[in-house]
Amino acid sequence: MDLRPHHLLCTQGYSGKGYSDKFVENMNRVTEKLRGSEPVMVHLTCSTDVLCADCPNMLGTDLCSTNEKVKRYDWKVMKYFQLEEKDYIYQELVERIREEMTPEMLADICDGCSWYPVSACREKILGKKKRRTPQQPD
Repeated sequence: MDLRPHHLLCTQGYSGKGYSDKFVENMNRVTEKLRGSEPVMVHLTCSTDVLCADCPNMLGTDLCSTNEKVKRYDWKVMKYFQLEEKDYIYQELVERIREEMTPEMLADICDGCSWYPVSACREKILGKKKRRTPQQPD
């Protein structure tokens, strides 16, 4: 299954909302498989994937109406977690992301995402991790 790097986050935070009924049906089907108990092999790709297929923003192969933004999300996930465009076990990747993700990293990666403020991303990915507060001067 092809999956964009930033969709590793979206599939964790997804809570049943989407761009359209067709998109939600596809997200439900894909996330059910990914969240199941069986390991799922995914191929990370910085191009259109299984979730893009039913997204109304997809204009064509490797072309989205918000292309610059989604490419930036992909690049940041790849950089933060030292990922490559290759095959991985989804469950192993998301476990690693949950362990290594900080609130600051998630806010940076998802900056500008319309779903971030209304999704369960912070809860599902960060759990109880809190944003660090600046130290007060002595």
